[in-house]
Amino acid sequence: MVESWEAELDDLFARIAGRFSRVEPRKRAFAYVRGLLAPLERRNGWTLAEQAGDRSPDGMQALLCSPCWDADAVRDDVRDYVVEHLGDPAAVLIADETGFLKKGTRSAGVQRQYSGTAGRTENCQIGTFLCYASGKGRALIDRELYLPKSWTEDRQRCRAAAVPQEVEFATKPQQARAMLERAIAAGVPFAWFTADEAYGQNPGLRGWLQEQDVPYVMATRCDDEVASGLFTTTRVDQLVARVPAGAWTRLSCGDGAHGPRRYDWVRLPIRREFPHGRRGWVLARRSISDPTDIAYYVCFGPRGTRQRELVRVAGSRWAVEESFQTAKNEVGLDQYQVRRYDAWYAHITLAMTAAAFLVATRAAQAEKGAPIPAQTRSSR
Repeated sequence: MVESWEAELDDLFARIAGRFSRVEPRKRAFAYVRGLLAPLERRNGWTLAEQAGDRSPDGMQALLCSPCWDADAVRDDVRDYVVEHLGDPAAVLIADETGFLKKGTRSAGVQRQYSGTAGRTENCQIGTFLCYASGKGRALIDRELYLPKSWTEDRQRCRAAAVPQEVEFATKPQQARAMLERAIAAGVPFAWFTADEAYGQNPGLRGWLQEQDVPYVMATRCDDEVASGLFTTTRVDQLVARVPAGAWTRLSCGDGAHGPRRYDWVRLPIRREFPHGRRGWVLARRSISDPTDIAYYVCFGPRGTRQRELVRVAGSRWAVEESFQTAKNEVGLDQYQVRRYDAWYAHITLAMTAAAFLVATRAAQAEKGAPIPAQTRSSR
């Protein structure tokens, strides 16, 4: 079995080998990924160098800034690799961000900002990611570093962190759209898109998804207003408050650590015309133990879509949290020591490569009915 994991890792690197213009950075990148897969307590320049047999971290750090490879092209190869192993026309694409706690002020994009990872405002970088989730598994397939206006309006600061001159401010929903555009252009098979309220409450993203005929189920605020009549709009919480008690249906939105995640659900139509002959709905999720705890979603999709399908998509958003956990805990997504913009993308891309390998290996073993390892031993 160890030999098969080694062969699969070799095959993955054969796929991306052409993205390196020189042999040395290609071999070092292979050693970098193998180090990320190794059972190390921390995965930084020193520990990855030691794992590779280097005397100093200089080579590993140089790799992350090297012009001899194309991190975006490797990202595309990793995306195709994920689709090859997990692809499913019923899959869901999920956008979300995660925080990377940092010290100082010189790391690209760093500032005091809210981090959902920490649950508070911290000095951190924020990465926006796109996750692919199917019945076979889930993995991160795209990434963007969020640059606040405090950075994009200070070109001298940007130059010091190697931020390209052409990079301008983009909101997180705009970054999500850019990643979705890449996935659609690449022919990634999926049926739905989902995200939390930071994206769901954004009318620009919603409008673009409708124009592109991309079905979605996105969380939104309780005060979000939707069309409720020919010339009227109503807050989603007020719409749901009018629902009779017997209209709620108890459904599971997927299995969690403690079994099925059951809630009471209801949906209501959004009364307006949608592009491509589609329909729109407000979906509400109510806690069984606390009926005052209600979450709201705006939905767009084919006519005839069942409520159970909307619930499935809403519940699939947790796959991105699991992907972040896997990537951080098992391949050191957040354990980098770089300040440069290009170095951030390089490390994140290589960590996504390692995480995709783990997910693909586990999916293959599950399909064969073999024991699924907590982490591949091919790097030991």
